[in-house]
Amino acid sequence: MKIIIIEDEKPSARRLQRMLTELDLEAQTMLHSVEESIAWFQNNAHPDLIFLDIQLSDGLSFEIFETIDINSAVIFTTAYDEYALQAFKLNSIDYLLKPIDDDDLARAVSKYQERLPKQQSVTLDFDDIKKLLVNPIEREYKKRFSVKVGQHLKLINIDDIECFYSENKGTYAYTSEGRNYLLDTTLEQLEDELEPHKFFRISRKFYVNVNAIKDMVSYTNSRLQIKLHTFNEQDVIVARERVKDFKEWLA
Repeated sequence: MKIIIIEDEKPSARRLQRMLTELDLEAQTMLHSVEESIAWFQNNAHPDLIFLDIQLSDGLSFEIFETIDINSAVIFTTAYDEYALQAFKLNSIDYLLKPIDDDDLARAVSKYQERLPKQQSVTLDFDDIKKLLVNPIEREYKKRFSVKVGQHLKLINIDDIECFYSENKGTYAYTSEGRNYLLDTTLEQLEDELEPHKFFRISRKFYVNVNAIKDMVSYTNSRLQIKLHTFNEQDVIVARERVKDFKEWLA
């Protein structure tokens, strides 16, 4: 089965690629914009299945279909529930809400495989799309967090947070002022709330702010140790399986 991923956030694309590998599926090609995707489809045989992010860096992915007659099944990926119904109307196989869950991915792939004998190309009604997108939703990331301090609520600007980390089943934000704040969330929930060009999840335990990185040092077992400007309560280590993605993210 030939599979491609169209996703503008490269860490998310690589994560989906790894999840597919665990299902014994391989996605060798990853595209990251409308323009890049159109160029690829014009020069390559169409895949069996496309995992397609709805909102790409240079526009909505529906624009690809305005230029290219796609002969592939499509599973849309999106952080927006508002697009879910539209995904079904567009004759897609399924849609997956981010952050993508392993079980949801397995079900979507299974659904595609069951439909293989009667698979048809995607058909799009652009008039309906444009009506839905009169007021398109812009992707918004967290700009601040509200935390409880005693009987008070305190607002923390996202740019003041050096890292997020989990400890004893709690999720904490550590600020450049050297303060810890307990948040009412999890690192998994933060995945679609943090600006991907600014924050990277280096391990199951840590998200780091690129602007808070002071130094990086080689560590045991092919890992990296991150030195932040203020945070020094414990070692901040890039997990071995995330080192490659981390270095690409920094580039």
